[in-house]
Amino acid sequence: MKKNQTIPELIWQFFSSVKLAVYTLVLLAATSVIGTIILQNGTPQQYLREYGAAVYNVIKVFNIDDMYRAWWFLALLVILCINIVVCSIERLSTTWKIIFPKKIKFNPDRFRKQKNLETYSVNKNAPTLYNDYETLLSKTIGKVIKEETQTGAIMYAESGRWTRMGVYVVHLSIILLLIGALIGSFFGFKANLNLDEGATSDTAFIAKKREPVNIGFSIRCNDFNVKFYDTGAPEEFKSNLTIIENGKESFTKDILVNHPLRYKGINIFQSSYGSGKPDIVVFDIIRQSDKSVTSQTIKIGEEIQLPDAQGLFKLQGFLPHYDFRGNNLGEAFIGKITFKDAKEIQIAIPIKFPTFDKMRKGTFAFVAKEFEQKYYTGLQITKDPGVWYVYAGFILMIIGCWITFFMSHQSLFIEIEKIDENSSKISISGTTNRNNQGMKLKIKKIVTKLKDI
Repeated sequence: MKKNQTIPELIWQFFSSVKLAVYTLVLLAATSVIGTIILQNGTPQQYLREYGAAVYNVIKVFNIDDMYRAWWFLALLVILCINIVVCSIERLSTTWKIIFPKKIKFNPDRFRKQKNLETYSVNKNAPTLYNDYETLLSKTIGKVIKEETQTGAIMYAESGRWTRMGVYVVHLSIILLLIGALIGSFFGFKANLNLDEGATSDTAFIAKKREPVNIGFSIRCNDFNVKFYDTGAPEEFKSNLTIIENGKESFTKDILVNHPLRYKGINIFQSSYGSGKPDIVVFDIIRQSDKSVTSQTIKIGEEIQLPDAQGLFKLQGFLPHYDFRGNNLGEAFIGKITFKDAKEIQIAIPIKFPTFDKMRKGTFAFVAKEFEQKYYTGLQITKDPGVWYVYAGFILMIIGCWITFFMSHQSLFIEIEKIDENSSKISISGTTNRNNQGMKLKIKKIVTKLKDI
């Protein structure tokens, strides 16, 4: 380390360290494993039940329940991004001089000592071979540098110096991937929207925080259909959606699971469904004393007179999941009975358990007899403005890896030495920065072509 370094020099040295890249990658890998083990974007109740209060406090402090958007995780990405940029700049000048030298130089002795050196003799004098060999070498590799010697001539050609830039293409691809991830974290969102059939909304809710987010246009659910297997499991569910912008319908489309709707950078996925609120319900009101039945049709929010003017019944709402003493009884209607003496009681009327209200042992028992089954569609709405950076990064990653691992800087050397007036000795060898065996085979093929000249 140099003495009396300035603060900018120390900062530059810190970020140009390869060790920093290794440590940052190890930390990202380790924390990513944690993110796959610990539930993400769950409810506080889920974490308390799974891990307990002490661990949940740690999870909450470090945002491990939404780890990939946590400040410290994003900080690691920023550090890695800066580190890659600084390391690339630090080493670029040296690489640039290698790729674009002012004058190409080569050492003949280096090539004469290569293990892949091939030699043979031909019954031709040296000058008659120069042009033919130079032409073949130019077509096979590239521009030829020729120098006269006391005994003949040497020729040198090379290709692929630029392939050293492959690692910088990989670096650029990683930077684009990181930038895309950061843009998606800061400016994107993942939200949920439940829409009843016929309902319209322009606001979704971020899953974890339940914060509203305006998506910039409205979505109307025209219709929802679900098909079931014989076992009762859902086979297919489909939503017919209309996009409304500035008060005008833009288009209508059916969406299914894995067949989303995309509009102006917003992705709308079919993710779930549930039972919606029915408009009209028919109840059987059973007198407990004589089992006589009176049928009544009622809308949610309406109030009706009980038989014999025993009081009033108001249908207050509908629950897709009714919990009774820790047990989920499924869909249920919620109502309130007001007796003549002004006494009020709250009752639940589960659809799957028609005898449930009889256990209350009141004057009347209620059974949900008939109603139109409606559903709501559960939509997952996402926006990721960094996705195009990610796509570009993946494309550059493939190109960079191809250049780095499958292309190489190759150089070939041919020496023509005069033996006598009618014969010459030919030596040929080459170098490459990868795949030496491939270079050896290439030299043998060139020797075969040269012998045919």
